Amino acid sequence: MAYIPRLKQEYKDRVISALKEEFGYKNVMQVPKLEKIVLSRGVGAAVSDKKLIDYAVEELTKITGQKAVSTISKKDVASFKLRKGMPIGAKVTLRGERMYEFLDRLITSSLPRVRDFSGIKATGFDGRGNYNLGVLEQIIFPEIDIDKVNKISGMDITFVTTAKTDKEAKSLLAELGLPFKKN
Repeated sequence: MAYIPRLKQEYKDRVISALKEEFGYKNVMQVPKLEKIVLSRGVGAAVSDKKLIDYAVEELTKITGQKAVSTISKKDVASFKLRKGMPIGAKVTLRGERMYEFLDRLITSSLPRVRDFSGIKATGFDGRGNYNLGVLEQIIFPEIDIDKVNKISGMDITFVTTAKTDKEAKSLLAELGLPFKKN
């Protein structure tokens, strides 16, 4: 028997039927699903210190369990002393089982560790069914050792879904367990 992540199994067992009922889908293939989760982190100070990129890549790799890559600037910006082709950030794209595993860890252990946490804002939708979430401190993830952190910084987490509207995407993410704030 192959291993199936808890949230993936829950999606198959409960979420599909709940969304079919809520939106009146005729076919199972119409039900929106989570395609990928992208974690990205800009490192502005990397212009002067190249080691900061390595730290960012290493931390994202620890958090996700998948090798992160450094992102490269596309153009020159003289006011920031930035040249085309310089590394300026790090990102990792999660799909499949690793995506569900990360989402499970985010919901159950990382978000509850945020100070004064009362839920995530429901305003991060882009109009096409994708959701963006900003995390202010990387130390909320249990994989990060606070003693080894050289600088506390945040990151962006993007949830890409197959939903056509923001309402469908919000219902999908809420059913999967993301704790949205009550209005």
